[in-house]
Amino acid sequence: MVFKQLRKSFQLNNWSIRYKLILHFLLISILPSLVIGLLMGWIVNGIVEKQVNGHTMQLIDNVNKSLDYYAGNIQNISYFISMNPEIQAFLSEGKKAIDDDHEEYRMSKFLQGFTSLYSEVAGIIVVRPNGDYFSNEMYARTGDSLAKESWYQEAVEAKGIFKIIGHPANRNVTTHSNYKDSEVVSVVRAIQDPDTQKTLGVVLIDLKLRVIAETVRDVRLGKSGYLMVIDDKGESIYAPKNSRIGSLGVALPGQQLSGMFAQTVGGQKLQFIYQKSSFTNWTTVGVFAVQDSVQEIKDINLYLVTFVFIVCMLGIAASYYLSHSISRPISQLASFMRKVEEGNMSIRIPEEREDEIGLLGRSFNKMLSQMTRLISQVWAEQRLKREAELRSLQAHIQPHFLYNTLDTIQWLARKDGAKEATEMVEALSKLFRIGLSKGQEMIPLADEIEHIRSYLKIQQTRYKDKLNYNIEVDGSSDSLFVLKLILQPLVENAIYHGIKERRGPGMITIRAIISEEILELVIQDDGAGMTEARLEALQAVLQAVPSVHEASAAQRAAAERQQGQGQTASYGLRNVQERIRLSFGETYGIAIESKEKAGTTVIIKHPIIHRKGQCTHDTHMEGVNRG
Repeated sequence: MVFKQLRKSFQLNNWSIRYKLILHFLLISILPSLVIGLLMGWIVNGIVEKQVNGHTMQLIDNVNKSLDYYAGNIQNISYFISMNPEIQAFLSEGKKAIDDDHEEYRMSKFLQGFTSLYSEVAGIIVVRPNGDYFSNEMYARTGDSLAKESWYQEAVEAKGIFKIIGHPANRNVTTHSNYKDSEVVSVVRAIQDPDTQKTLGVVLIDLKLRVIAETVRDVRLGKSGYLMVIDDKGESIYAPKNSRIGSLGVALPGQQLSGMFAQTVGGQKLQFIYQKSSFTNWTTVGVFAVQDSVQEIKDINLYLVTFVFIVCMLGIAASYYLSHSISRPISQLASFMRKVEEGNMSIRIPEEREDEIGLLGRSFNKMLSQMTRLISQVWAEQRLKREAELRSLQAHIQPHFLYNTLDTIQWLARKDGAKEATEMVEALSKLFRIGLSKGQEMIPLADEIEHIRSYLKIQQTRYKDKLNYNIEVDGSSDSLFVLKLILQPLVENAIYHGIKERRGPGMITIRAIISEEILELVIQDDGAGMTEARLEALQAVLQAVPSVHEASAAQRAAAERQQGQGQTASYGLRNVQERIRLSFGETYGIAIESKEKAGTTVIIKHPIIHRKGQCTHDTHMEGVNRG
């Protein structure tokens, strides 16, 4: 049971229109904002990460170019030294080549010129294979031969190629400035005889580390990132003071010259971006915490979330406002309808709006007006029917007494042998008997025909040869039912206004015709006929008779005024017309055709009723009666 209630509450068709509109507006405004926010966040995160990595790689590339520039200067210095004649003489002849003070001074000034011109040079020393050396600032700490040093052997193995060997370690060489091993980087180059390729000596140059520090120091990566330089063995050439790793301590992936990777060091996840110089074989590595780049992305995401939140709040506010503005007039319309259901038919919706709601309101007001009018018509119809029943009752009181009296007169006439009087009284008796019909309004068509036949027999006795009549009724229509006494007033008019007014005998023909589900009773005479003015006046009287759907007091008063406008208007015709229309609607009734001195034809259109109270067109009549 609970599950069914929950299921019913979640069905969209059970929601009010306000909540449906709110849901639709939220889906239209907020859902796209969320999707756009997520998409923008994903795109911006990728762009920021790509830009950060690209910017870092560009800084590393600039640092590498600077280091290559300084290394290139040192390489050039080694070439200049190896090509100097005094240096060549020292390498060939040894110390005797510089026994002259003048020659020693020239060599000293030559080497000092490089240290003065290039501030990054900490010292220069030239060593022969036998251990003799010459320098302006550097000297051996002990008497051991410098040719046995590892740096000397590496230079010899390089066979004249410039080589950077990194920080000096445990070497037998020092300077007057007493630089620490961590403050300089050593480079060597063997000087060879171009003919024999024999090593004549080695040039050792110390490069001050402050040059690298000045190149790298001002580079900042995020909030705590930095650059460091390592050699091809992974040993640190330079690392800032805030570096938490001496050497890199991590393996570079593959043999790539540049790239990036992430690795946890000391419990912190670090991002490494590196690029290796093909000239110095040094690798410049950018190190920064992944959290730094994530923080920038978080800041951007915060802006996006704030933007989406504001859009959502505006969307929710707009959704409530729009849904309220649309659903409120609909709710008001529903409230008005409930009041009408309670019986308040006088209420009306203000017709101020011009939109669809205003159109519904105006239609609603028109519907109420129509319903009020129909209720008034039904009330008028019932009142008219009650009046007609009263008139019928009053009309039946005296004929009933006359009917009994005529039966007594007929019995006395038959007893005295007065045959013609007997027939007259019998016809008049039938006339009254059928007229009474036990108070029934609907009688068989055969009785109505018998009634009019009795009436014509009485009139023919009076007018003799002046009046002739002919009744043509198919036997199949005798079982049909019609309103009683609808032929007699019309036949009476035909006699008194038609046959009586013409010269010579006249003929009245009565026919019953079934045409298109309608029973047509035709009364045709060849009497005096009517002028066009009289015919139009009579038709106007008949047309003004209210139907079951038009029986308002105003229309009835208009009909009565129309009847009183002239003596030509027939009360009998109007009475028959009123009875037919009140009973069956304005589709049925009397139609008149007449031409002066050519006769008159009256057609009664009556519904086909097979038995009392059952009409062939009941469904149609019910629809007509409902209006």
